[in-house]
Amino acid sequence: MSLRNRMTPLTVVALGAGLALAAVTPALAGTAHTAPAPAAARPAAVTTVQGDPRNVTQRVADFYGAYIDAVWDGEDPAAGADTKALRDFYLSAPARKKVAAWERENHADGILFAQNVPVKWKAAYAGSGMGHATTRVTLTWSDGKHPQVTRIDVQSDLTTRKITDLKQVR
Repeated sequence: MSLRNRMTPLTVVALGAGLALAAVTPALAGTAHTAPAPAAARPAAVTTVQGDPRNVTQRVADFYGAYIDAVWDGEDPAAGADTKALRDFYLSAPARKKVAAWERENHADGILFAQNVPVKWKAAYAGSGMGHATTRVTLTWSDGKHPQVTRIDVQSDLTTRKITDLKQVR
């Protein structure tokens, strides 16, 4: 009997066992194939986030995310200390002075350029040169079909990665 003739029955048995296992395993795991669940019953998609502390645009995104979280949770006693610590860590001393001056003049938050808190934000690289990078931060203030948005250009030093300037985009 040739090797091929001896292997054929063995292959058939192995293939059959594999198919049987594939059919039984979902049932054993409690995930038998049924009709898809309605959209409302499906679990939400998992969001993944990653970062790189060397990337100034990512650092601006991290700053705005943490800052907005702290301002949003303003009733938490730690929120005020958190916003100050975030400013001290991410902003250069001249940028902190400029923000404080803007706040005194406008009676609003000089990081958000507003008196309230956005519901969403995003940060995107907008260019670089002369040792600095600019990140365009878009703040979304409402939900719905036509949400209100504002934009801020945030300049960062490429060496220190500190935010050196914030300007409202008109």
